[in-house]
Amino acid sequence: MPEATVHFYLTLTEIGIAIPTLAALLWISAPYGRHARGGWGPTIPARVGWILMELPASALFAVIFFLGDHSQQLVPLVLLGAWQVHYVHRTFIFPFRLREGGKRMPLSIPGIAIVFNSLNAYVNARWISHVGTYAESWLTDPRFLVGLGIFVTGMAINLHADTVLIHLRKPGETGYKIPQGGLYRFVTCPNYLGEILEWIGWAVMTWSLAGVAFAVYTAANVGPRALTNHRWYLDKFGDEYPKERKALIPFVL
Repeated sequence: MPEATVHFYLTLTEIGIAIPTLAALLWISAPYGRHARGGWGPTIPARVGWILMELPASALFAVIFFLGDHSQQLVPLVLLGAWQVHYVHRTFIFPFRLREGGKRMPLSIPGIAIVFNSLNAYVNARWISHVGTYAESWLTDPRFLVGLGIFVTGMAINLHADTVLIHLRKPGETGYKIPQGGLYRFVTCPNYLGEILEWIGWAVMTWSLAGVAFAVYTAANVGPRALTNHRWYLDKFGDEYPKERKALIPFVL
């Protein structure tokens, strides 16, 4: 079977698994962070878990990319750079910004994430460096420029939201506080909104089904988590929590 056909079916598979992911997370909160609980098997330090789960999206993606026939061309290299800006930070910087405080996560969480991130690394890296083709003129195409703008905007939102959460408590403080400022004025989870925007931007700037697959899966994965986090804040803080805030999309959801 030609690789392009294999790639197509794996891309459809990625879209397909978004459906059970959405359904599961609407009913079950992922057991880490503020939702950590027992009954999910052996645990590991949360920082180690973050690194393990994100590693395929950075390292494996790069390996697959450079095996592609188009890996030395300008546009694929620019797209690689955009991808790695996100995932090098997510894998090697973000976990060390966290105030871990001895937190742990079930080993099953990074285990599941490794499987998905490996599939996603193949689908997207192989598209931009081998299966798909891009002329250098693509870098001035309106679709690339609009997609890049959405991607950068989403990343900025994501980074700012994470920074607010990381600095929410002073050294030595424990417990939870209500985040303030930025898009936290409008939604409970601007970090998730930013991530969804990033991968919508990626889908537009690559103009590919592979990019669409990742954007769809991202929304199915983090959308329900935003709803769960919103309910958690409402339950914990009650009338103290700003009534005007939505979970994920300002003024809408």
